[in-house]
Amino acid sequence: MNTIISFIVVLGVLIFVHELGHFLFAKLFRVQVLKFSLGFGPKVFGRVVGETEYLISAFPLGGYVKMLGENPDEQSIEPEHRQRSFAHKPVLQRFCIVLAGPLFNLLFSVFLFFVIYSFAGLPTAVDSARIGKVGDHSPAFAAGIKPGDTILTINGRDTKKWADVLDGVKDSDGNPLTILLQRGSEHLEVQVTPAIDSAKNIFGEEVEKRYMIGIMKDNEITYARVNPLKAFKEALTQTWMFIYLTVMGLVKILQRIVPASELGGPILIAQLAGEQMKAGWANIISFTALLSVNLGILNLLPIPVLDGGHLVFLTLERIRKKPLNERTQVIAQQIGIAFLGTLMVFVFYNDIARLFK
Repeated sequence: MNTIISFIVVLGVLIFVHELGHFLFAKLFRVQVLKFSLGFGPKVFGRVVGETEYLISAFPLGGYVKMLGENPDEQSIEPEHRQRSFAHKPVLQRFCIVLAGPLFNLLFSVFLFFVIYSFAGLPTAVDSARIGKVGDHSPAFAAGIKPGDTILTINGRDTKKWADVLDGVKDSDGNPLTILLQRGSEHLEVQVTPAIDSAKNIFGEEVEKRYMIGIMKDNEITYARVNPLKAFKEALTQTWMFIYLTVMGLVKILQRIVPASELGGPILIAQLAGEQMKAGWANIISFTALLSVNLGILNLLPIPVLDGGHLVFLTLERIRKKPLNERTQVIAQQIGIAFLGTLMVFVFYNDIARLFK
């Protein structure tokens, strides 16, 4: 139940923020908004306020803002309504309305990180020699080293920071190491023989081969209080890092460096949301910020139906001084729908396959 609630709340908030961007800019440029829906499909709840019908629809995997004159196959607009029609607005205004959705998602990420850093503080990794994870069948595992152990010395040399541990192992030239551990109140001495292994980056690419013993640093975090200006600056930096990693992740998938089997869908998002909710409010907000960046970047992809596809059409219209013909736009949208439908089936398959691993 916690997983389902977390999923609905996180996804609902992100969809609302995205569609709010479209809605507010449509209102700014005096475009008539006919519907504002959270979700797709049959109406579950709806209420008309002013000229807009606000809806909650059955399928919560998206949303939409329907504007007068938005669809290329829509019948011609009556002359008296053209000044409120999306299609009859200047290209730049339409471009801004479409761009506003993804832009709001990116700005929302900045806001969420600002909230975390302002109230919880700026997270900083504790630099220690404490072990967080031991690889199965690794030299450290064979020697009896366990997660939670702290490395005090390697061959008699003090290891106060994780860099000391890395240097001690890397400089071993494969010779056996004498490692003094602290486990609770005990001190233990073990012998470990490093083995050559591949060091990989966040995308799974091999960056170098070096001697390792199969351990990872403990991810202990402390929070430092910062002023609002520092919190905002760090929120911008963190959001930019997520944007970079999201874009590079897509590039690595296209390059087939990151396997397509790593792609996740709603089930994976729900599982992760439930885990982050249990870990605390800062974790779930940070996870929401990451998803907000992902949603913003993915919507900017030049695929018909997505905002990025519409932006491509508008850019071509500006260059050509006239819009693409309706048939071309309709066919492009049908192709986009087919592509996204296939992609959804694929990520659902990946999610279900993970459940049975």
